[in-house]
Amino acid sequence: MEKFAILRTPQEIYYGRGALDNVGLEAAVKGKKALIVSDKVMDGFGYVSKCRDFLKKEGVETEVYLGIESEPTDHYVSEALELLKAEQCDLVISLGGGSCIDTAKAIAVLANNEGYIGDYRPNREKVMNKPLPHIAIPTTGGTGSEATDVTVITNTTDDIKMMIKQSPFMPEVAIVDPLLTVSSPQTITAATGVDALSHAIEAYLSKQAHPMTDTFALSAMKLIVENLFTAYNDGENIDAREAMSLGALQAGIAFTNASVCLVHGMSRPIGALFHVPHGYSNAMLLPAVLEYSQEACIDRLADLGRIFLPDQFTSNAELADIAVESVKELCWKLNIPNLKEWGIDQAAFNHAIGKMAVDALDSGSPANNPRVPTQDELEQLYQTCFEYQFKSGAKVN
Repeated sequence: MEKFAILRTPQEIYYGRGALDNVGLEAAVKGKKALIVSDKVMDGFGYVSKCRDFLKKEGVETEVYLGIESEPTDHYVSEALELLKAEQCDLVISLGGGSCIDTAKAIAVLANNEGYIGDYRPNREKVMNKPLPHIAIPTTGGTGSEATDVTVITNTTDDIKMMIKQSPFMPEVAIVDPLLTVSSPQTITAATGVDALSHAIEAYLSKQAHPMTDTFALSAMKLIVENLFTAYNDGENIDAREAMSLGALQAGIAFTNASVCLVHGMSRPIGALFHVPHGYSNAMLLPAVLEYSQEACIDRLADLGRIFLPDQFTSNAELADIAVESVKELCWKLNIPNLKEWGIDQAAFNHAIGKMAVDALDSGSPANNPRVPTQDELEQLYQTCFEYQFKSGAKVN
């Protein structure tokens, strides 16, 4: 290593079947009244009431915000923050997918720090005061947000997804219970699973990768590659769900410390302008971006190729080909749509390409990619992704 590196994680991570049972005990030492940030789907599954029961048993009062219906926005943040202050909550618990967790991160910080959430974007304001304690409980095996110091919030005025990364946004506690992911439908399992795979791959390819992040990224890639299709085909398979939850957690630890790259830089503008959920937009872009980047990261992509075909003894260049083709084939088997199939109007997309390319480059993520695109290359890559075909000749185990 040419320079030192840092590894940041939550202070505590509860992991495994039944981990949710510990939320009351953990909350009781951190506050007296919790705001649970969730959504109506999680409430319908009974997860919110189950969480409240655990908290009540330990003497922790609760208030619930269920207003999240899409990717996290500044509107959700301000609305939930107002409720938190009105009810004098001193603890935040997020229960749901990445949208719930990212919203809760913003609330926990703003509860003790003034201003608009966008004020804390890179090269702007620093978080000066300690945030409220935040316990993050993911219900999808995908985003890894429970283990990152990143929140992505859409500015609804400018249609920009704001990527905000500072250490105070890291949850104090992550509770990762794979039993909560069984309720995820096939489409969500597929999208969040490929999202987690993109986290692991980008962390491994990133120019900011280091030996500790490599360890988590490689483990995450293996867990996800070996279990995603099983979890997709058989949502009741707890072993596969558990492996996916662990893989997503490890990928989150990897990318929050090594950063993401071109896939994420390109996906945020698509989400902001065309309201494509983050997991889907990453999945749509991943194969094409890997093809674009391949020549600049052959050796590292070869390591991914060995995960897909462990008994293949061949050159790194051929293994890199196997990696790219296998990711394409996996997306095809998971029925990941391209941007056109999603229903985005092509004329509107073409009109937005210039803005999307500028916003992607401004985010900083593409600069971490093994091959850094120019503005023109990025615009062409968006064009390629619009009707990209995932079907290939590769065979995925």
